[in-house]
Amino acid sequence: MKILFLGDVMGRAGRAAVTEHLKALREAWRLDFVVVNGENASNGMGLSAEHAKALLAAGADVVTLGDHAFDQRDMLSYITTEKRIIRPLNFAKEAPGAGARVFEDQRGRKILVAQVLGQVFMKRAFADPFSAVERVLNAHPLGGQAQAILLDVHCEATSEKMAMGHFCDGRASMVVGTHTHVPTADAMVLPGGTAYLTDAGMCGDYHSVIGMEKAEPMRRFITGMTKDRFTPAKGPATLSGFYVETDDKTGRAKRCQAIRFGGHLPESTPL
Repeated sequence: MKILFLGDVMGRAGRAAVTEHLKALREAWRLDFVVVNGENASNGMGLSAEHAKALLAAGADVVTLGDHAFDQRDMLSYITTEKRIIRPLNFAKEAPGAGARVFEDQRGRKILVAQVLGQVFMKRAFADPFSAVERVLNAHPLGGQAQAILLDVHCEATSEKMAMGHFCDGRASMVVGTHTHVPTADAMVLPGGTAYLTDAGMCGDYHSVIGMEKAEPMRRFITGMTKDRFTPAKGPATLSGFYVETDDKTGRAKRCQAIRFGGHLPESTPL
């Protein structure tokens, strides 16, 4: 199975890049399944129902959220009817929607998509991510109930993401980090057959401060004072993500590669 994961979609620029390019990339790269993290797609703060529909129409099979999952209030109700939206497993017991769900590609192969929030350096105290993931993996053996398993690890700390990758090695097809918006250079297949990348990066304008217009973040760093709100950068966006090929019998990754397309960063395509 050929799977593409796209990192945090950042504001209007990120949405435009996905809607303009994803369908063509699906065809050119012969993708079987696409997952997009959309938690910053609506002005950098959460995901509205309207923007979720646009990402799904653009070619995403599933959209994951994050710590801003319900910043857009209409997501509280929309996620109960749109099963292709996945919120974090450990967000809150009362949160609507699901943190993991099994989907099918066009050939009927089953893929489990799950997301979990980290605890280190996060603004809120979320429940233990490792026990939450353990329950899901135990219920869905790789190569049995699911031909592939994708875990989106929405964390601040790289060490916590790496620990989760090793924790899932051999039990998930791919573990990919999101949240920090900066693509890392450590794409690899772990010894047990799990493809791993610490952070997929963002789908947004990289002539920015992690997707925000530069002036206000720089002012706050330099002066320690706030003048304006953060606003998403509006320049040409780079699609950043993680491409993984899996073995249908075992669910393990055969190869993986960090992906960039368009915008300001050098482009890369699956070999």
